[in-house]
Amino acid sequence: MSTFTLAAGRTIEFLDNAVESDRAIIFHHGTPGSSRTWQPWIAHFADEGIRVIAASRAGYGQSQRAPGRRVVDISDDITQMCDSFDISRFVSVGWSGGGPHALATTLDPRCKGVVTLAGVGQFNQPDLDFLAGMGQENIDEFGVALQGEAALRDWMNANAAAMARVTGEEIRAAFGGLIGTADKAVLDGPFAAEMAAAMRWGLAQGFDGWIDDDLAFVRDWGFDLADISVPVVIWQGNDDFMVPHAHSQWLEQAIPSSELRLTPGEGHISLTVKGQNEIVIQLKLMLS
Repeated sequence: MSTFTLAAGRTIEFLDNAVESDRAIIFHHGTPGSSRTWQPWIAHFADEGIRVIAASRAGYGQSQRAPGRRVVDISDDITQMCDSFDISRFVSVGWSGGGPHALATTLDPRCKGVVTLAGVGQFNQPDLDFLAGMGQENIDEFGVALQGEAALRDWMNANAAAMARVTGEEIRAAFGGLIGTADKAVLDGPFAAEMAAAMRWGLAQGFDGWIDDDLAFVRDWGFDLADISVPVVIWQGNDDFMVPHAHSQWLEQAIPSSELRLTPGEGHISLTVKGQNEIVIQLKLMLS
């Protein structure tokens, strides 16, 4: 794990594959999570001379908090990293809560495309019932997020402590009603252990990153999806109780340059396991 210091002095942690290249795939983890989420993906790109950068958002892992951050703010963080690393073109990929953040990086003209994996749609939109189809845990969480940071922090302390110390053996139960049959089937063995480790790392300094993500999601994102012109591929399963597939349908309508890839029978997590090889191929083509 490495650290990068932004112009304002805030530091963010990141993983990369040590490839010296001006082309990069930039990964954005889910909510909650950390850059470690992407460790199983990183090796796919080294042989083709593509750099991989996976940064933990502010407040996660060892990345310093940025109170009051909006979704759009990730764009400046990534732009500064790309400037420092001499990146001339990149593609962003975001899973779940990382989806909106990946889309925000299209503000940088070096971004040549985005892939979202079960990415979150925008809150308070007349044509998207944001909470419909979510597990009760998410409904409760976002309901409290609307009450502000203090209420959300109290809710996290009361309801999310187990996630900060979750093990691979416990993670299936910890997700509760947020996962269905497809996700339960893949949350086992080494994969479950890796996901739990990424979760623990992300929450090691507390709930700040998770809280700030939730608050950012229920506020204005700070950029207009209709202005995106680069290719966007929206991957989504229809057995998803964290981010129901209505979000992907809404995103497809909101982003003129987007394409929806609905994968029947897959969930929020199984989508990334079963579709990994095809997604990697798509990312490479998008960057070329």
